[in-house]
Amino acid sequence: MAKTGVFESDPMVMTKATELKKELQRLVRNIVDDEDYRTETIDQARETLFALKELKMKRRSLSLKLRETVLCPEEFKCPLSKELMRDPVVLSTGQTYDRPFIQKWLKAGNRTCPLTQQVLSHTILTPNLLIREMISQWCESQGLELPDLAQHVNEEGITEADRDHFLSLLEKLSLTLPEQKDAARELRLLTKKMPSFRALFGESLEAIPQLLRPLSELKSRSSIYPDLQEDIITTLLNLSIHDSNKKLVAETPMVIPLLMEALMSGTIETRTNAAAALFTLSALDSNKTLIGKSGALKPLIDLLEEGHPLAMKDVASAVFNLCIIHENKGRAVRDGAVKVIMTKIMNGTHVDELLAILAVLASHQKVVDELGDLGAVPCLLRIIRENTCDRNKENCIAILHTICLNDRTKRRAMREEESAYGTISKLARNGTSRAKRKANGILERLNRAVNLTHTA
Repeated sequence: MAKTGVFESDPMVMTKATELKKELQRLVRNIVDDEDYRTETIDQARETLFALKELKMKRRSLSLKLRETVLCPEEFKCPLSKELMRDPVVLSTGQTYDRPFIQKWLKAGNRTCPLTQQVLSHTILTPNLLIREMISQWCESQGLELPDLAQHVNEEGITEADRDHFLSLLEKLSLTLPEQKDAARELRLLTKKMPSFRALFGESLEAIPQLLRPLSELKSRSSIYPDLQEDIITTLLNLSIHDSNKKLVAETPMVIPLLMEALMSGTIETRTNAAAALFTLSALDSNKTLIGKSGALKPLIDLLEEGHPLAMKDVASAVFNLCIIHENKGRAVRDGAVKVIMTKIMNGTHVDELLAILAVLASHQKVVDELGDLGAVPCLLRIIRENTCDRNKENCIAILHTICLNDRTKRRAMREEESAYGTISKLARNGTSRAKRKANGILERLNRAVNLTHTA
């Protein structure tokens, strides 16, 4: 006779199971009895069967979990989950936790032991083989099955086999050059294809420094191996895509200096990926400040000035993101961003991306002065006349509005444009809501200036 599970007596669960069985019987009967049954009936039967299986698995899982929780010795329970440990690991303080739950604690930014509140000397998690064996023996005595560690998957989809392979690759990065190159290449591919490998870097504070060791130990640019540098920098880019890694990656002391080095000395692929990594990391405001203070805007602007087609979009995206915060606007201006951007726009290069940066920078007073000296007003008015992109027109008129407010000497050029083409009036009628607002603001200023002249 089959054993009665803990949840067999749950009326809601039993009712749902009964309904699914009846529905399955009906569908199968239709398939068996009706020669002209529809293919949709088979699909419905399959879905009902899957739902019944899922309910059965859920009931079994809940039953086992309740039994484990009620019966298992306290020393086998994780202090965080209060449940039977599947993968017990030891923290640097000597306390044992179930791996998924202590990893979640560490990923939340905690650097203390949950039980003792001691500051951790490191975050390496060591398997507690003794407790694991004791739990295994207890489960066997209770007729419970503990998942094989090789098959145990945590919330990130990481198996023990993945973790062992990952650690072996990190170890190779401290060996001979050929082994470093092989390991770096494989980590690049794995972190591109498998989110679980990106997550593994968040488990230890030492993982990213180990990845960067081949580059951080080089004495000069001339000793850099381009393929090794490209693989490591691209792996950093892959890691930075993982939201949980952004803070950890940016705050690892070697990361931003090595990305800056890559911007200046790498292949164009390496330089592009370094810029993309800075863009991705700058999604966090705290990282924007950190990257700006490090001086990374200067090599980004230099690469922007070079204008390599492969790099332009990633570089422009990085500069735009960084300049959203006020303190980085001043840094970008000091590093020559306005002249570089305006020159590119006048040459018709990546106008969309660069106008967006210029619109962000325009609130800085020094930008208004530079734009006047660079002949920006006629250029921006021409773009509004000739460009079909609403977003570009909106950015142009926003920049012109700032110039109009802060530099009276440029209003004459705007009046002449308005008299000859009616450019600003057309935008005030047909532009986006923001463009209309800015255009009307300029027209009011120009009309007020004319009225004051006539009155005088």
